Amino acid sequence: MEARYPPLEVRVWGEFACFTRPEMKVERVSYPVMTPSAARGVLESIFWKPECVWRVQEIWVLKEIRYFSLLRNEVNSRASERSAASWAKEGGGYDASADRAQRHTLALRDVAYLIRAHVEPRDGVAEDAAKFRDQFRRRVQQGRCFSRPYLGCREFAASFALPDGTERPIDRTEDLGSMLLDLDYDPDGSGRGTPRFFQAALEHGILRVPAAAVAGGR
Repeated sequence: MEARYPPLEVRVWGEFACFTRPEMKVERVSYPVMTPSAARGVLESIFWKPECVWRVQEIWVLKEIRYFSLLRNEVNSRASERSAASWAKEGGGYDASADRAQRHTLALRDVAYLIRAHVEPRDGVAEDAAKFRDQFRRRVQQGRCFSRPYLGCREFAASFALPDGTERPIDRTEDLGSMLLDLDYDPDGSGRGTPRFFQAALEHGILRVPAAAVAGGR
């Protein structure tokens, strides 16, 4: 669907970021640039409604790419509502020290991006996109968000603001390899999804996202 309005823009930055490559099973190794799924996560943290979807168009890299490495203690198991309910009823609990592993992370330092994206009503929604655009701009201008945006990992918090017009992408071009585009969720409501990937490339500091990238619903 052709966009009726120019893309919305928001500048995001942070001290640290990690956009993990999916082929790395144990150690975390970051892409050199924010991924479309991470950009949608930032946008939805600022403004989300069930009536609309986000379509990321471009991600500009505003600062030179710098890596750093760290070791972190991470737990191996996911939190389970069923286990918690069982502990509440029958006793027991979770011992994080017995479920801990030390993992290496190759992350990014001192990052800044300009996200350009469209917000569009879902099929069957009568509201015009202008309504959602105005609400998003007001929230960014006031520094409001539903939850604190983060840059790949929740401990890497992101700040955000409207662009001031001086933003320019860095002059760097490289092939980024296969990158997650979106998830096609099963219609049975199970929450299972099939990932779709695309061949990503940084062109003079800009990652252009294929038009098929559509934000999933919450």
